[in-house]
Amino acid sequence: MFACRLPLWRSTVTCESWQSGHFLPWGSCQMLSSKGINTTVGQEQQAGMKEKQVLEDLQTHVARRDTEALFQEQPQTGNQYLEDTLLRSYLKTHLPPKVLEEVHQDLERFGNRLLTEIQHLSWECELNPPVFRQFDAWGRRVDHIHTCSAWRRMKEISAEEGLIAEAYEKRYSNWSRLYQAVKLYLFSSSSGGFSCPLAMTDGAAKVIESLGIPGSLKNAFDCLTSRDPEKFWTSGQWMTERRGGSDVANGTETVARKQPDGTYCLYGFKWFTSAADSDMSLTLARIADAEGQCTQGSRGLSLFFLRVRDEEGKLNNIQVQRLKDKLGTRQMATAELWLQGARAELISAEGRGVATISSMLNITRIHNIIGAVASMRRMISLSRDYACKRVAFGKLLKDHPLHTQTIARMEVQVRGAFLLLMEIVRLLGLTETNLASEQEQLLLRLLIPVAKLYTGKQASAVAVEAMESFGGQGYMEDTGLPVILRDALKKLELASGTEQLSPAVQRAREAIGSLQQFMAATGSERALTMELAARDFSYSLARIYTGALLMEHAARPDASSTDVCAALRWCNQELCPVAVESGRGSYGAGAALQDSALVFGNSRL
Repeated sequence: MFACRLPLWRSTVTCESWQSGHFLPWGSCQMLSSKGINTTVGQEQQAGMKEKQVLEDLQTHVARRDTEALFQEQPQTGNQYLEDTLLRSYLKTHLPPKVLEEVHQDLERFGNRLLTEIQHLSWECELNPPVFRQFDAWGRRVDHIHTCSAWRRMKEISAEEGLIAEAYEKRYSNWSRLYQAVKLYLFSSSSGGFSCPLAMTDGAAKVIESLGIPGSLKNAFDCLTSRDPEKFWTSGQWMTERRGGSDVANGTETVARKQPDGTYCLYGFKWFTSAADSDMSLTLARIADAEGQCTQGSRGLSLFFLRVRDEEGKLNNIQVQRLKDKLGTRQMATAELWLQGARAELISAEGRGVATISSMLNITRIHNIIGAVASMRRMISLSRDYACKRVAFGKLLKDHPLHTQTIARMEVQVRGAFLLLMEIVRLLGLTETNLASEQEQLLLRLLIPVAKLYTGKQASAVAVEAMESFGGQGYMEDTGLPVILRDALKKLELASGTEQLSPAVQRAREAIGSLQQFMAATGSERALTMELAARDFSYSLARIYTGALLMEHAARPDASSTDVCAALRWCNQELCPVAVESGRGSYGAGAALQDSALVFGNSRL
């Protein structure tokens, strides 16, 4: 009887378990075979119930085993400062020894705080985005934007760490701005989105400082640059209106009406107000004359300072229409606001709002560069750690040459972007302490927009590539050209004395020559040609200058072989795409017509 029942058991139970890669234990086999023995009806029912229970237990066991087999070890990083060898070597090369000693101790401590406290808060901010409550339970309009406790703690930490204060206290003279940038660089990828309000806060402080810190703005400046969490303010930047975009000269419709006490009341709709939970904001508006008329264009724009709420916490004649449902930075409250007589103070000369706010825009652009470079470094750090843990095709990912090659190529991009960032904040520090030459000031002015564009594009490309390195897991939720070229050539002179760098030096010199030829050939071209070439021209400037920075870093006496490798690999790419595309005829009227046909040829438009 037992022998007769065994094949049936195998066909109904063992086969299913075997297909799952698991086998029934021997005890279970004995229990199931009891159905083939002479038993009473009661015993048979009892045996059937036991059999059913065993099957359920086994199915649960198999399901758990199969699920467990899909789990991967989560990639992690340690102290971000100690693990960033390029950052540490840069600081060692450039900072005075006493400054380096103090900065090193603080950055090591800060790196540990990021690991043990701030990263956890970051995840809480991601899980608990801001919530907007327009009315209370009794129907009264309250327009309350609720942020989570982790977001509020980020604000306190920002004050405690002096993430804004450091640049304005100038404890380390011209190196203070670079030191601040390094802390922001480390903080950025663990900030839960709080880097964005800090960018606007830094920009607002810079504007007030550039105005000489007028008496009426002294308290605001002190709060923006405070290390006291109880006193620290963040600032918004309310520029974008319904027409949107960067064309504030023609897109700003907000009107300012002067009051008898010298203040102004602002009326208008701000379509995209970042950090809507901030304490204050700077905003543009057009001053209306006695007849209610406003000057149009940029000449009609003036800059105003306003507090978002009064001392009792009530909104300053502001109505919140809604929070924006954004693709990114969901942790930060971005809102549409109606200004309905918001009290404000004119802080620029009338009609000089755009010029006055330019210093703020430069600071926020630098913060954008910091964020882009930090995100690239973070993605590569995680990719590198994951490669040391994940096994695929019988060996760790790090032991697959193609995988390592991919991360190495990303590493070269990050190194170049990092050195470009450090050069910008070094020049900013010199400028802010009146130590920069005229050429250095002009170079800074040129590099900021170029680097913002280029590193932003780099960050997107690196992020996509790094996500793929995790497999499926990654998808879960006046030209001024002579100035920049002269500076690059100086750096190449230093690098030319290092034999290993000679191929890179040669390629960089060729690229500079190609860029000069392009400028000579197209300097008198029509506006269409220059417009079509603008982006490739910016990329060419960024690649050439970054290559020079990498070579300068690799030419140090204590440079490592990886420093040299990074410089060589950077210069192996096309350094002057604008010359290549010019040779292909990409900037002519014919190319523009072809572009139009490709995009709109089959469209009803």
